[in-house]
Amino acid sequence: MKRLFLLPILLVGTQAYATSTELDAAIMKVRGACGGISAEMSDMKRMAGINTAVTSVGTVAGGVALGTGIAKANLDKEIEKQELIKELESVGAKRIESETEFLELYTVLLEEAGDVDSLALAAELKKNIERSKRLGNWRTGMLATNTATNVAGAVIAGKNKIEDNLFERINTCISSVKELSRVKMQAHINGESDTNQDMKAQRIIEACSDWETVDLSSIDNRAKGATISSGVGAGVGLVGTIVSAVSNTEKTRNDNSEAGQKKEKNLNTTANIMAGGATMASGVATVFNATQISAIKRAADAADKCEEAL
Repeated sequence: MKRLFLLPILLVGTQAYATSTELDAAIMKVRGACGGISAEMSDMKRMAGINTAVTSVGTVAGGVALGTGIAKANLDKEIEKQELIKELESVGAKRIESETEFLELYTVLLEEAGDVDSLALAAELKKNIERSKRLGNWRTGMLATNTATNVAGAVIAGKNKIEDNLFERINTCISSVKELSRVKMQAHINGESDTNQDMKAQRIIEACSDWETVDLSSIDNRAKGATISSGVGAGVGLVGTIVSAVSNTEKTRNDNSEAGQKKEKNLNTTANIMAGGATMASGVATVFNATQISAIKRAADAADKCEEAL
């Protein structure tokens, strides 16, 4: 009788142990598939934050370059409108080929005349010319900064996306959670589930199932958008930097022929347009990077929740 009494217990114990082992295996599979993803998502979120800061700097630099270019254009118009230049040309005076030559000659004439008001006018004209040069150099520098940040932004955005191996790991994680759910359900139907393991499996299933609601494509789409925008900004900014630098050289500024003045004006206008385009591109890239942070955060939250349950 002792033997007959013990036999069912051993069978039940063996059956329960088998179910427990199957659940253990399923849980271990989820742990292996889903573990470590949180760290990778955190790194991506950090890089997206860095890129947002980088492209924001580029946007500001581009805006400063544009504002400086506009200020320079307005100042150059004031210089062109100097009454003295018009008066000199109206009486058939010899055309001066450089601003420096003009200022030196005119200063001598004013000293001989002793006209205090004219001396003040000459000083103002000289100050405006120097200020125009500084504005031109400042615009060139800001465009160069914008170009550098856009290049950096394009590189970071190009790398900050879901790589194939990570994509496969996430899909494997989702599949393993579904398998755990199936094993748990089967054990419950057979009446063979262990209460503690059943609760443990349920916590993991509830926590890790959030991966199914995460849109991974939105992360890559935003990375692609940021890469393209930063690339465009870098190209436009580079052209603007070169044009701005050329427009502010002594050779360009001191060519007071009609063709030379037209060339300088066109170069300045082009540089300002490039500054505007580079600023806009940087701004678009910043938006893509900022929204990518949100998309990555949703994935990172899912990963954190899952790993906490594991």
